[in-house]
Amino acid sequence: MSKIVYTSLFLFSLFSLQLSAQYQPKDITQTEMNKANTWVNKTYNSLSQDEKLGQLFIVALYTNKGEAYINEIRNIVAKDKIGGLILMQEDAAREITLVNEFQQKSRVPLMIGMDAEWGLYQRIATAHKFPWAITLGAIQDKNLIHQMSAKIAEDCKRMGINWDFAPVVDVNTNPNNPIIGNRSFGSEVPNVISSALAYSNGLQDNNILAAIKHFPGHGDTSTDSHLDLPVVSHKMDRLNEVELAPFKALIDKGIGGVMVAHLYVPTLETGTGIPASVSKNIITGLLKEKLGYKGLIITDALNMGAVANKYKPGVLDAMAFEAGNDIMLFSQGVAEGKKLIQNAINTGKIPQSRVEESVKKILLTKYFLGLHSYSPRDPQNINTDLNNDTHTALVQNLYSNALTLLKDEQQLLPLKGNSIYYVPLEEAPYQTFANQLGSKVFLKKASEINTIPANSTVIVGLHKDNSTAYKPYKISENSKRIIANLNKNQNIILNVFGSPYALKDIDVSEISTVLISYENNDDSMVATANALMGKTKIWGRLPVLVNDKLKPGMGIDLEATMPSVIFTTTSK
Repeated sequence: MSKIVYTSLFLFSLFSLQLSAQYQPKDITQTEMNKANTWVNKTYNSLSQDEKLGQLFIVALYTNKGEAYINEIRNIVAKDKIGGLILMQEDAAREITLVNEFQQKSRVPLMIGMDAEWGLYQRIATAHKFPWAITLGAIQDKNLIHQMSAKIAEDCKRMGINWDFAPVVDVNTNPNNPIIGNRSFGSEVPNVISSALAYSNGLQDNNILAAIKHFPGHGDTSTDSHLDLPVVSHKMDRLNEVELAPFKALIDKGIGGVMVAHLYVPTLETGTGIPASVSKNIITGLLKEKLGYKGLIITDALNMGAVANKYKPGVLDAMAFEAGNDIMLFSQGVAEGKKLIQNAINTGKIPQSRVEESVKKILLTKYFLGLHSYSPRDPQNINTDLNNDTHTALVQNLYSNALTLLKDEQQLLPLKGNSIYYVPLEEAPYQTFANQLGSKVFLKKASEINTIPANSTVIVGLHKDNSTAYKPYKISENSKRIIANLNKNQNIILNVFGSPYALKDIDVSEISTVLISYENNDDSMVATANALMGKTKIWGRLPVLVNDKLKPGMGIDLEATMPSVIFTTTSK
């Protein structure tokens, strides 16, 4: 008996006996499992080969590219019988209307995904923004991260989204990483693992699929894979200790998806320049066979320059499937990909059992997510539902718990006395912070610092542009000079509203007090002002290695001295 036929028979019997997928609802009964298996087998057996292949593809749906583009997607859904959509920018109500339409027309329910690492705001500007992962990495009570992702799951359900392509479990050991940075929980493996597990469980406890990414580890890269192919050149010992460690720790925790990165890792792939996302050695050999992962394996977006500049649409999809991916995300060539995969099956290059394995995993996951009984969503009031007081209270509490006090030598906190000044520096808005501090704190522009009386307490706010997660964190030379001049005869509270990496080349040894707020937005500024005034406890810890003086785990606890701010997340 040929090896291909033997493999096909073995996998057929395996799936006939018991379908398996990494994610399943908690406390599922054997009766419900039997129902799931029955639905999957019945659905699978009813599909044509073309329909089975369609399940392997997810394409992007934008609402800001015009009606011609939407009609293209409409045609792909109808003609190619694809397995799902990834929602992109930007109109939530229109997306709901379109998803309702496409679900109604699809014989097999569509899996609807979104990159929602910091909530749906990542793609929908009218939604509420949740903190970035670096901010969450500073939080000591990881249950708060679970609360956050549970709220994101609620928002996903409201939109008809089933899969949040999050969290990032890349260990960010490179401060100059252009694409991970703020999206990582930090530079320390244990913190990344505990934070990611809390995030994943918050989603999946509420029946939204998670996906840990970007396998086998994107944290030490200096190239943006959206543009070109990054290289991770570490040896096996280092990869096991850092890059692979979160995946190895989380692989058996029931997380439904692993997203594979477009990066070249020579230690894991002997073929020169072969991206991980199309590497059989990395996906089948390492992730599936050695690590034993049984959930859905999905490529990173196939329109990204790291692979799109190297391989033709369709060819890339077929390579990705042959390598071991179950789903090709953001496919640019569904029809051609299906054709090439079928050609490979016909020639024996890919066994039909691979299609059965992947499609049944996809179908079983869809069943567990409730897609076998999909109900349309209502687009009315969607923007209010995605951005209201319940979001604000939760998010401000997260920022409050992330605040990290690196030093307070002169015990300037909480703020006391009447001679307190605030000097905002850098390029981003600051007025919310000024307003929240109140009239007892005097605002001074950088050009007015000479009017501040000597020996005053001066809050210096470094307000960095946080309009995206990828903005530069570096502090201007002018701001550094202003800080140095103020420090000569004032008592400085240096408050960083941005990445802690902003302090990488700033000497804070002579500065009394240094506080990291991580982000510059209304919620973080309100939370920071409340903490400075003693209304909330400060107890965050630095999640990244900044330099040889500012190391992971640093942070001082400062108890609240005033009646605490009550954060309530009760729904309206």
